[in-house]
Formats: sequence, C-alpha cells, structure tokens
Amino acid sequence: MTQTTPARPSGRAGTAVVPVLAFAGIVVAVMQTLLVPVVKDLPRLLDTAPADANWVLTSTLLSGAVATPVMGRLGDLFGKRRMLVASLAVMVVGALVSAFTSDLLVMIAGRTLQGFTMGAIPLGIGLMRDMLPRERLGSAMALMSSSIGVGGGLALPAAALVAQHTDWHALYLGAAGLGVLAIALTLAVVPESPLRAKGSFDLPGALGLTAGLLLFLLPVSKGSDWGWTSGTTLGLFGAAAVVLLLWGLMELRVAAPLVDLRTTARREVLLTNLASIMVGVSFFVVSLVLPQLLHLPTASDGLGQSMVVAGLCVAPLGLTMMFTAPVYARLSARYGPKVTLIIGLLVIAAGYGGGLGLMSAAWQTVVTSVVLGAGIGLAYSSLPALIVGAVPASETGAANGLNTLMRSIGTSVSSAVIGMVLANTSDAVGGVAVPTLHGFRVSFGIATAAVAVGLVLALFLPGRRPSDHPRLRASSEEEANLERAREALRGFRGRVLDASGAPVARARVTLIDRHGRRAGATVTAADGTYALAVPAQGPYVLAARAPGHGPLASPATHTGTGDCVAVDLSLPPETVTA
Repeated sequence: MTQTTPARPSGRAGTAVVPVLAFAGIVVAVMQTLLVPVVKDLPRLLDTAPADANWVLTSTLLSGAVATPVMGRLGDLFGKRRMLVASLAVMVVGALVSAFTSDLLVMIAGRTLQGFTMGAIPLGIGLMRDMLPRERLGSAMALMSSSIGVGGGLALPAAALVAQHTDWHALYLGAAGLGVLAIALTLAVVPESPLRAKGSFDLPGALGLTAGLLLFLLPVSKGSDWGWTSGTTLGLFGAAAVVLLLWGLMELRVAAPLVDLRTTARREVLLTNLASIMVGVSFFVVSLVLPQLLHLPTASDGLGQSMVVAGLCVAPLGLTMMFTAPVYARLSARYGPKVTLIIGLLVIAAGYGGGLGLMSAAWQTVVTSVVLGAGIGLAYSSLPALIVGAVPASETGAANGLNTLMRSIGTSVSSAVIGMVLANTSDAVGGVAVPTLHGFRVSFGIATAAVAVGLVLALFLPGRRPSDHPRLRASSEEEANLERAREALRGFRGRVLDASGAPVARARVTLIDRHGRRAGATVTAADGTYALAVPAQGPYVLAARAPGHGPLASPATHTGTGDCVAVDLSLPPETVTA
C-alpha cells in the first residue's frame, strides 16, 4: 500500500488538534449520560413498560461495544480521522432520529446509531500517537482518555436543566448540534494520519465478535429483569462463551485479524485490559449512586435536592478528571504509567472508603466527587499509555478500541450489579420501590472491592526499566521518533546512505514482519541515522525509500538479545524508464 504523508499542521492548527479531539471525546460522553435525568420517567414518556423502556439505554451500550473495536481497526486500515468523522456522523443521524419521535422502536433505533460514537475515543488516541511528538503525547492521551468522564460529569447538570425546563427531546437536538460542531472542528484542524496497517478488514472476525459481545452483554444488561439463574440468562452466557472461543480460534489463523490476540495476550496488554474492567466498574458506581442519593427525598434516606442541584454536585467528578491530565503527565514522566495507575487506584479506594461515611449532606457528596474524580482521572489517563507502549503503531486504533471495550464491559457489569443491589435493598414508599442508604453503602463497598482487584492486577504489570526514563527534548516529529526508538529495549538501528556513501536525510524506513504486516516506521535524521524498535524477535524486512533514489528492501533478523542490531541501508539511484 502506498503511503502518503500529509502536510504537517501549522503551529496554530497543531496546537488545536488536542482540544478538538478531546472535545470529540466529551461528545461521546454526553451521549452516555444524556438520559440520566429522565431515566425514571422513560416508561411514561414512551408509553411503555419499564422493562421495554430499558432497551433505550441497553441498545446504545450494545452498539457502542460492537463499534469500538471495529471502528478502531477500520481506522488503522483506512484512516483514523475518516473513521472518527464517520462515527460522529452516525451519532448525529441517530440523535436526530430520536429527537423527533416518541415511538419506542424508532427511539431504540436512534439510540443504537448513537452508540457508534464510542469508537471516537480510541480513534482520537490513535491520531494523537501518530501526529504528536513524545513530549506532548502523555498529557494529550490523558486528556483524551479522561474526556469520557469529563463529558459525563459536565453533561449531568446541563441535561438536568434542559429536561427540567423544556421538552425532553431537546436533549437530542443539543447532542446533534454538539456532534455537528465536533465534525466541523475535526475536518478543519485535525489532519489525517499517514500511518496505515497492512491487510484487509476481517469481516468474519467482526461478525463473530459482534455475535459474542451481544450474547454476553444482553444477559449482563437484562439479567436483573430476566433473573440471573433463568434459562435465558444462563443460556446466553453459555452461547457467548462458545462463540467467543470459536472466534478466538479463527482470529489466530487469520493473516490480518480484527484483533491480534497474540499481541493482546502479552502480559502488559492483558493485565491493562483486565484492570480497565475494574476501573470501569468503579467509575460507573459513583455515576449511579450519587445522583440518586442527592435527588431522593429526605423521607427516603435521600438528600432532597432538585435534579439540577444533584447534577451540579456530581459535576466536580468530571472537572477534576480534566484537571488531572497535566498532573498525570508529570507523574508518568517521572515514574511511568504503571505507578500512576497504582496511585489512581489508591485514590479511588480512598474516595469510596471515605464516601461510606459522607452521605448525610450535599457538600459531602461534592468532596467524594472530587476525590474520586482525581483517582479515576489518573487511572483512565494511564490505560492508553500502557497500551500504546506495548503495541506497534499500526495497531494503535484496534488495541485502544479493545481497551475502551474493556472499560465499557466494566460499566455494563457495574450497571447490572449495582442495579440488582439497589433493587434488592430498596424499601416500598407509597407503593414504589425506593433505594436505601444501606444499598448505597453496599454499592460503594462493591466499587472498593473492584478497585482492590484492579490494584492487584496493576502490581503485576511490567515495571519501567531505567532506560525507559524519558529524556526527550525533541524539536521535530522525526527526532522524537528517533529518540523513542533509541530508548527501546531491542530493535534495528543504522544509517541510510546513497550510492556514493553519503547520508540520506528524511528517508522513509518501514519495518515489515514475517506476516507482511507493518511493524513500525520512521524517518531518518539529518545525518541519515534511523532506529526502529521491534515488537518481538524474528525475521523482518527493512524497506527504505527517499525522493531521487530507488527503493530498497533488506532482510534482517533480530534474536531478541542485545540492544539494537546495526543495519546500514544503501539506496540505489533512481531509474527513469523512457
């Protein structure tokens, strides 16, 4: 596949890339919390049974889970900005469909389309990795990863204000407007990434993963309604296990799989994804518990606040997550993302532990929100950095898509479990089941247990070697790429020379693995030097190309020992055919 590198953005546009991508992430989060203020009223608003009304929420969850890894892989193959815009466009269509209907089936269709925007998070992280120098990448990915919490926290009071004073359909019109603005900003200031993965889209793999996720997430979402021991619930869980097992066996035999399970099985990637599930569980507990605690009347163990005040009390959760992005960048630069993840999990545990005794006043929920926001912000910011550091650049979109999926699974499990806990501990008030303070505290205890599991997983992540300590003072993308590769544990390094032995600057050097897939790429420095890290030992091909010279492909093998294998590449003169 021919690679073309677009012009670098101007200084102003380059600076605007990060906030624009983060804004797209916030739009994603808005779609997740849009209906929280009107959840309890959905059966009345849609003239349907509560169990059927729940599909308005479940449909978005299911489509988002499916879209996340699929859009990530499509972005790696065909362009991350292109797929980001496509995700936002589908969301806008879905929001407009929902804005003009009160029919249940049409509303579910619109909400299903809105779920496709979940793919924007991994696509944004992939664009940042492809375009930004390393000294800016840490804080940028932290902001992008935290944006889903930021948007969720800020959207709650805004959505509550709209729902309280206007027709609830205006929520969808507002979301559509935000989506259109995100598309316009992305097209205006975000360049397309030049990096492409080799191969074609794995359609059977996408269908298999879709079937497996649907079979798993349906009983997770509806288990409380169907009964956790019912034949339907257990049957779907069993079918999910079989389908996902067969899907995994198929993916291991495909040359260009939707998800590279061999990469996913690496200790750093596997443990990070498992820890992501626990972080997702802990994040959604506070989103479910605090708004209900604040909004319930005082006669029912609540704090008797209005819908808007409840949203404002929870808003610091998102604001704190946003402000922790630069803090994360400094901590990660000094200690590494593993240590930052551990610190974040400890802060979350402290927030939930202290929150058990801070449920008697509105100001106490604000304190809990701030502490949890800081911890969740640090944890969320660490996850993409751990993934990006463990996978080749050509797999960034798919790998982060899978990681985002793990967080979604965590929130889905959290929603199901906490919903069951609150239902089983509720009291009847005026013939209506109302959550109790005991149920809220049990929910906080479950979140603390999930954090403890995540902490154990994080402790077993590989530690950063002393040579990994960042020393970048790069002034250009090429120098940053070169320095990053020099700090790698193993790889290839050398010089690109012309036929006379003179160094060739800005030559493109691509690393191709034995499956014919691109494993890395860089551009030579002014003295013709290059360095490329290898994902694993084995045979490779180093392909070099520069204007005015003929292409070169040179085989090279890395044994996995030592630092870097020296390979000099001599480009032949370019031949012109009459």
